[in-house]
Amino acid sequence: MNKRRVFVTRIVPEGGLALIRAACDADVWAEELPPVRPVLLEKVRGIDGLLCLLTDPIDAEVMDAAGPGLRVISNHAVGYDNVDVAAATARGIPVGNTPGILTETTADFAFALLMAAARRVAEGADYVRAGKWRTWGPMILLGYDVHGSTLGLVGMGRIGQAMARRAAGFGMKVIYYDPYFDGAREGVAGAEAMDSLDALLAEADFISLHVPLTGDTHHLIDARALAKCKPAAVLINTSRGPVVDTDALYDALAAGQIAYAALDVTDPEPLPAGHRLVALPNCLVVPHIASASWATRTRMSVMAAQNLLAGVRGERLPNCVNPQVYY
Repeated sequence: MNKRRVFVTRIVPEGGLALIRAACDADVWAEELPPVRPVLLEKVRGIDGLLCLLTDPIDAEVMDAAGPGLRVISNHAVGYDNVDVAAATARGIPVGNTPGILTETTADFAFALLMAAARRVAEGADYVRAGKWRTWGPMILLGYDVHGSTLGLVGMGRIGQAMARRAAGFGMKVIYYDPYFDGAREGVAGAEAMDSLDALLAEADFISLHVPLTGDTHHLIDARALAKCKPAAVLINTSRGPVVDTDALYDALAAGQIAYAALDVTDPEPLPAGHRLVALPNCLVVPHIASASWATRTRMSVMAAQNLLAGVRGERLPNCVNPQVYY
């Protein structure tokens, strides 16, 4: 019996890739950059399954190019805003994702960004590399204390809750805004719900974003929101780049309206090296690596592979974002 044909849009850790290659006729895109649109449309023709990344826009055109034999779209990510789920559902195609396994690793990194921003770690390293370190000085690179400060969490899902646990260990006060989260019901201790985003922004010393990208959260942090923040506020974003209005953030940082930003995600992404935001000393930008540990990325690849293999076999996906296709 012929193996099912699948296209994998980038090399993923071997734990998942080995499963796919053993069970399928796998075409794996080996380049560093994702396949450009015409190549993607050609590569998907006649496939049974697609394993894609958040850098791959998978819309109705891609699904139709694949043809009626496309049985599954497996997204190698927790978020799936790159996939037109409604179009997939209309075609009876299940869409898989990799929930849960990124939580602790992403929270580790979000807190690392918080610490690095508070204590100006990247600026300190640049200071040494530039040969500016001539002596100890009482006014060199003063930052902000983490202990005793207030962490404002925008979004209180799994990662937001994991951030709250880390903050408790540093003696921080934790506040959060999430209209969809019932702290009492979920049993989250020690975190105070805020009635509005504005109230959180006005009180928080550190603001960490943990929301999905939707129509409601697009540019959630815009010029108006940034104007509500303290001048010493630090913004951390490990969610999705377009949750923050990039131009408004630049203006706020350049004017000293807020003190610092630490971004794992940007809009656009990747952010060009010559972008004006990169040039700001009070903005730390890293290349979307919050989940980039060997263990977590391997687990992601295995979960994505399991979704892909279940789909091409006609079985229910272990993690499906549109389960209505089964009813």
